[in-house]
Amino acid sequence: MQILHQDNFIVAVNKPAGLSVLAEGWDQNAPYLVKMLEEKFEKVWTVHRIDKVTSGILLFALTAEAHRSLSVQFETHEVEKSYHALVNGIPNWDEKVTRFPLRVNVGHRHRTVVDDRNGVASETRFRLLERYQASALLEASPRTGRTHQIRVHAYALGHPLLGDVLYSAPESEVIARTALHANSLTFTHPETGKRMTLQADYPMDFVKAVELLRAD
Repeated sequence: MQILHQDNFIVAVNKPAGLSVLAEGWDQNAPYLVKMLEEKFEKVWTVHRIDKVTSGILLFALTAEAHRSLSVQFETHEVEKSYHALVNGIPNWDEKVTRFPLRVNVGHRHRTVVDDRNGVASETRFRLLERYQASALLEASPRTGRTHQIRVHAYALGHPLLGDVLYSAPESEVIARTALHANSLTFTHPETGKRMTLQADYPMDFVKAVELLRAD
């Protein structure tokens, strides 16, 4: 866990893949991000989450007032979120906005699915960053925050993320997890009122995957 920014009101970290944000299941002794942060900061407030398998930036509040301010910003879509994803196949477009309605927690595998009748409104903007031999690097900017939104919208476009076996991708030889990284957040600081952007570097597995794809 790398701390990207901290002051008296907020803390931002670069979460490694494989670490849960909150406690999972019955094993309360297993490490998770909030527990690790509270060992350092005593009390943190969670304002958003990313999947356990996803690496990248997470923002937490250190006061109740900062928590209220940031929560409102997330709820009203004032926070700009940027993810980088490696996908199967090469898109024939440079930019694409998807608005597939999504229904979460479906079936015993708790998948999110496109559901035109019962799904809730969801929007993701994709931008092509690099093309490779049989895959691509995309920037994904979700306007809404549904569970697995980027993963399902990419799958619905015919380009599931590398390694995302939950959404029908084959196992990948270049990365051993779902190839998704929360790259940056832009938000208004709850105390100063200034707009700020924080960015998280790729972890080593994502760096190596990009290098391998470029070499091919």
